[in-house]
Amino acid sequence: MAVAEKRETERKGRPKAAQFDSDGFFAALDAARQDRRATWKEVADESGVSASTLTRMAQGKRPDIDGLAALTAWAGLTADQFVRFKRTPKKDTDTMKKITTYLRSDPNLSREAAGALEELVKATYARLRARR
Repeated sequence: MAVAEKRETERKGRPKAAQFDSDGFFAALDAARQDRRATWKEVADESGVSASTLTRMAQGKRPDIDGLAALTAWAGLTADQFVRFKRTPKKDTDTMKKITTYLRSDPNLSREAAGALEELVKATYARLRARR
């Protein structure tokens, strides 16, 4: 058995305490790109990652550690925002507190608009969380 295969087998056999949410990271990266009105080519050029890395990420693959560092810096994100721990889920109040804080502190939203979005997110979150 090759060394790489052995490592992969060992890795699969152990339960993971945490996992990186690459889909969530790509969605946040895309939101940052759209906010800047940038193309994916501009993201590649400005962040220093290859266009093929971004293409692979769009297909559900994970970036390498250097690509992750470059893209988080470019987008103003932190990698720990996308680490999902395998433990008892927190109450939805933690999630909703964060969302409410972000919405209400957004200078682009009026108080009424932030409140409307908050109600929409709360209702959708409650409906989708129940399906779990």
